[in-house]
Amino acid sequence: MVKPSQRKEMAQQAVATQGSSIRLACVAFGISESCYRYQPQLDSENAEIADWLIKLTDKESDWGFGLCFEYLRNVKGFHWNHKRVYRIYCALSLNLRIRPRRRLKRHKPEPLKQPLRRNQVWSIDFMHDQLSDGRKYRLFNVIDDFKREGLAIDAGFSLPSIRVIRSLNQLIEWRGKPQIIRCDNGPEFISHEFTEWALKYKIRIEYIQPGNPQQNAYIERHNRTLRYSWVSKHLFETLEEVQDYATRWLWFYNHERPHKANGGKSPLMVA
Repeated sequence: MVKPSQRKEMAQQAVATQGSSIRLACVAFGISESCYRYQPQLDSENAEIADWLIKLTDKESDWGFGLCFEYLRNVKGFHWNHKRVYRIYCALSLNLRIRPRRRLKRHKPEPLKQPLRRNQVWSIDFMHDQLSDGRKYRLFNVIDDFKREGLAIDAGFSLPSIRVIRSLNQLIEWRGKPQIIRCDNGPEFISHEFTEWALKYKIRIEYIQPGNPQQNAYIERHNRTLRYSWVSKHLFETLEEVQDYATRWLWFYNHERPHKANGGKSPLMVA
């Protein structure tokens, strides 16, 4: 099926090369004369939208249309209509970048309770990756569940309980202590040092059930964002490079990256 824009181009070519009249060309190719004579008035602005979309999808290859539009609307302050932006998004074939996977129908898990204020519930977890020379490193991630604010990303070859406690102490110094910390049953979190530290600060530890990561869904979703945003996209040579990139990305995540749970705004825009 030939699009109207393509039929318009063929009609214009027939008028220019065959000497046909505009009326006959429009009848032959099935378009109206008003369509033939129409001149777009927002070409320059459409080009600007296309330029923004291409830059965003090149830099943030895991972003779909929703995050791109919310970034342009909420962070950059553009007031372009979402239908217009989506039309340009599709014209650039950006909607075909990722082939969706078939998803199995599963029972919907019980949703986590949404905290009502800051420092009510923190979620913590580890991630793993490796450097360019094959050495494995770990990331210790901490978020505040209230507005999904990222609090810390600590990189290290080994992150025992003492290192975890040190990172949490540094957070408590400038932010205050949480009422609850949600985590899995990893050896660092069930150790005597960690449980005694929580008892000292009167922090309740909520352990999820083994084999049920959905019970810690907020930090698991945060880990997935880290994985697809930069961990799997970059190959680092040193641990210092990992920590430097993680610190800069965490600032971007909290200040500029749109989040669906926050109505398309970044965590600190609604905190």
